[in-house]
Amino acid sequence: MAERGQATVELVAALPALLLAALVALQLLVAGYAMTLADGAAEAGALALASGGSAAEAARAALPGWAKDDVAVAIEGDRVSVRLRPPSPIDALSDRLTVSSTAAARRAR
Repeated sequence: MAERGQATVELVAALPALLLAALVALQLLVAGYAMTLADGAAEAGALALASGGSAAEAARAALPGWAKDDVAVAIEGDRVSVRLRPPSPIDALSDRLTVSSTAAARRAR
């Protein structure tokens, strides 16, 4: 009779660890997605720069709405760098997971 309810107690004890593992996995997926977005935005900015357009505007236009407030675009010569802060419920974690990407394109001659 003493073993009755043991599985329920073990589940309740393991639930916080399962939730933490799920949160970590989700945060890593979001950081990977932010990296993909930063790559695309840097490439769009470099192509716009090569064609005589505004690299910063093109890079920002390549991002979804949630990312536009968390992006920094830098232009140095023919290189466009994009730094993107992924969303996170913990600001310090989001700062540590900030991703960056650089792309370059030259004007056609």
